[in-house]
Amino acid sequence: MNHCRARWLILAAFVLAPLLRGRITQPSTPGIIKIVSSLPRTGSVKAQTDSIVGGIRLAMEEAHWRAGGFQMVYADWDDATAAAGQWTAEAEIANAQRAVRDPDVMIYLGTYNSGAAKISMPTLNRAGLLMLSPVNTWPGLTKPEQGDPGEPDIYRPTGRVTFARVAPTDDLQGPLGAEWAKELGARRVYVLDDMEVYGRGIATLFAERSREIGLTVLGHESIDAKAQEFKSLMTSIKALRPDLVYFGGTAQSKAGQIAKDMAAVGLTCKLMVPDACMEEAFLRAAGVANLNDRCYVTFGGLPPEHLTGKGREFVESYRRRFGVTPEAYAIYGYEAGKMALAAIERAGRKDRAAIIEACLSMRDFDGGALGKWSFDANGDSTLRTLSGSVVREGRFQFVKLLGE
Repeated sequence: MNHCRARWLILAAFVLAPLLRGRITQPSTPGIIKIVSSLPRTGSVKAQTDSIVGGIRLAMEEAHWRAGGFQMVYADWDDATAAAGQWTAEAEIANAQRAVRDPDVMIYLGTYNSGAAKISMPTLNRAGLLMLSPVNTWPGLTKPEQGDPGEPDIYRPTGRVTFARVAPTDDLQGPLGAEWAKELGARRVYVLDDMEVYGRGIATLFAERSREIGLTVLGHESIDAKAQEFKSLMTSIKALRPDLVYFGGTAQSKAGQIAKDMAAVGLTCKLMVPDACMEEAFLRAAGVANLNDRCYVTFGGLPPEHLTGKGREFVESYRRRFGVTPEAYAIYGYEAGKMALAAIERAGRKDRAAIIEACLSMRDFDGGALGKWSFDANGDSTLRTLSGSVVREGRFQFVKLLGE
């Protein structure tokens, strides 16, 4: 999304938010607490968000839809449009405003895209509504001096922390990807990104760490994700003879087309992509023949088939309930759902401020599938497990834990 437009919409959120406070359009329903999610439910990312929503629903079902003496109601909202085929700022801020106005909504689970989180965070912060993300990874949403100028304070107009997330952040993933690239024998890398908050951010972190550890960064440029193909770009990169191309982006922002066009022009070096590409949509878009044994993927956590203990139990429960193996980030949807229920249980009352406090003060949480973890002062998870996989025989195959 155009960064000027994004900044305008963030400013709009600041202006509108005070007007929305207290504008309740319906009475509160006694005994009912509503949890909503805002994720792109339209477009090629739908398989991944289906899996995340499945994880959330499974958490609710296991709790028999009750927590803290209240009946849970879950609403699955879309922040994408059919016309765009992906999330839009307009849809995301509309969801945030809708949640603020509903007195039964106590927790907002979202977003999928870090750029979308930037849009809704100020509105939800002013309303004192807990925003709990399963998958946002851009460091600037929470970490001082880890993002763009003004972050994260610009998302906290009240000065209070009301956003928390379950997944490890890109300030871990990007640098560890660079270190893994070096382990794989790369000495010369070319870096691409999709101009989105997530893609640009993680690509920059990869490039910075690459230089620190002695890799030659031949170039770093952004693609136009609306373009149909990138063969001329791949041809120019081929002339530089890189050992590896890194693409910071998603399956929806043309990661698959990058892989196809690398193969089309005879650019046979390795390709590395981040966690947002660890989904079937990327494999289908690229064509597995263009990825096998040359495409490496970093991911925050372990892939489903390598989970153990409670993680393995989650995968088996998910398969029994939905008849399919969950996509990579389903377990984070489940973990966010479990955390949401635990926060409501701990608060013991239908009060947004009490639920925020209960959630952010959670320590040594062990009620989900990811093991024992806590939230730090910024609302970040203490989870630090990251893994690397390779595409082989048409699927993602685990290679190693990163950073060990």
